[in-house]
Amino acid sequence: MKRGSPGPRDIYPGCVGLWNDQVFPRVMDRVLRTPEVNARRAEVCQGLHGRVLEIGFGTGLNLRHYPSEVTEILVVEPSKSAMRLAEPRKAAVPASVEHVGIDGARLDLPDGSVDCVLSTYTLCTIPDGNAALREIHRVLKPDGALHFLEHGRAPTESVRRWQHRLHPVHSRIAGGCHLDRPIDEMITHAGFLIRQLETGYGDGPRPFSYLYRGRALPSG
Repeated sequence: MKRGSPGPRDIYPGCVGLWNDQVFPRVMDRVLRTPEVNARRAEVCQGLHGRVLEIGFGTGLNLRHYPSEVTEILVVEPSKSAMRLAEPRKAAVPASVEHVGIDGARLDLPDGSVDCVLSTYTLCTIPDGNAALREIHRVLKPDGALHFLEHGRAPTESVRRWQHRLHPVHSRIAGGCHLDRPIDEMITHAGFLIRQLETGYGDGPRPFSYLYRGRALPSG
């Protein structure tokens, strides 16, 4: 493609918008609720309590795994279609669920106002993931915790090369998802202390499936 020539977003903006807003949330609703993924969701949700902020709520796939100690769930989600798909799941949980924003990098919440933050398969997609983590750090109580389950940069050089090659196409069809973000480094650079971290390749092709699961505490 020549420099300055229009790309797919310029030629077919309606198609791109339709895919991201209507089709992609339904695709992810199926892809991200396999038995293997559900088991990981259950593990990362352990220990959540009180007032929880969930970044990248999606279609509410984590709701079934929330412990009974959770009393209030504040959700950030840009997709109206995903929020509609989540309605039956919201109705099935005892905790109140409130939609509080669409941008994880700009949270309209007071400092130190939530007990826990949950992020699953989200930091890869937020355009400014570092800003989102700084906001998470800001709104967490000093004794709060960030629970995370993310995919990102692999430790294997050959896999990282494939992540770099696949990123331009993958990002366009996967809502802006980045394959190679160093999740643990990003969390640490935002001022967190990682107290628990498990990494490894999950299901599916390696460029898409290197996982980070853990818990981090705000510091400073």
